[in-house]
Amino acid sequence: MSLVELIAQADERGLAASGLACLDRCVPLLGGDDEVLRPMWASIADGSEWTAGLEKARGALGPAQAGEDEAEHLAHRMLDAAPAERTAEAIRAWADACSVASLRIHRLLDPAAGDSSSADGLEAGRASGVAADASPLVAAELRRQVVVLELLAEHGTNGLRRALDVSVEGRRVLQAVVSRRARSRG
Repeated sequence: MSLVELIAQADERGLAASGLACLDRCVPLLGGDDEVLRPMWASIADGSEWTAGLEKARGALGPAQAGEDEAEHLAHRMLDAAPAERTAEAIRAWADACSVASLRIHRLLDPAAGDSSSADGLEAGRASGVAADASPLVAAELRRQVVVLELLAEHGTNGLRRALDVSVEGRRVLQAVVSRRARSRG
């Protein structure tokens, strides 16, 4: 099943986990640590509201700064757009936007991407579930997004731990990319 279809069929918990996982993988761009989004993950697990965790994360990660590059700007937009109340409609729109933004961030940061992973190519990959012409970093991100949604669809709350593991793995990959980029700029 394609990523677009998985998002369309996901319940509120799956959508919240999907959007949060995309944001979580991009936290290295915002200077955050591994724990900054944990309260939001916990609220998905126990079904509680996540407003306090969201506000804490926004405070820890700070607002967008002048001079940010496009990848950093997109990561801040994901955080800023997170709905305070997890209604199905608001979460669905946010999860979909996070999916697109995260794929774009990975394309922007992948030195192997070149012109092969165009915006049209990213959308085609989301619709087909296949990232045939995508760079390795983008293809891996697309796979992670699909896995998170499949885990929640198949296992419900029990799939959250594995979804978090998938997100942590992706965050570490992106952290390495961000570190390499900083060294090359530095």
